Amino acid sequence: MKTLLIYLFCGIGLIFGQQFVYKPINPAFGGDTFNYQWLLSSASAQNQFKGTTNPYGSLSTLDSFTESLNRQLLSQLSQKLFGDQFGTGNLKPGNYTFGSMYIQVTQSDKGLIVRILNTSTGEQSEIIIPN
Repeated sequence: MKTLLIYLFCGIGLIFGQQFVYKPINPAFGGDTFNYQWLLSSASAQNQFKGTTNPYGSLSTLDSFTESLNRQLLSQLSQKLFGDQFGTGNLKPGNYTFGSMYIQVTQSDKGLIVRILNTSTGEQSEIIIPN
């Protein structure tokens, strides 16, 4: 009777037993070579560090100088606007033009509104400085 129970338990163990096999996915570690394209496209889709181009790389020396001068003028204007608004002086509403940039400063119940329009590209931006 004991031998019958031992054979019975061994038979049940053989029926439900299985072998675990690990197969890697990455072809570099022995996986299927057909997974290479899927892994590459998945990694490319998750890449946060896209190649950035230098905005000054394709400009000539004169264009680069002009761009730098425009940036300095806009920087000085923005410093004056914020200095007048938050400093001791009062900022007067008006319109300003610097190259292709048109800047309109108005006073409203919301506060000081600065609208910036790039006339060459049509890009617009609006900044509201609360009172």
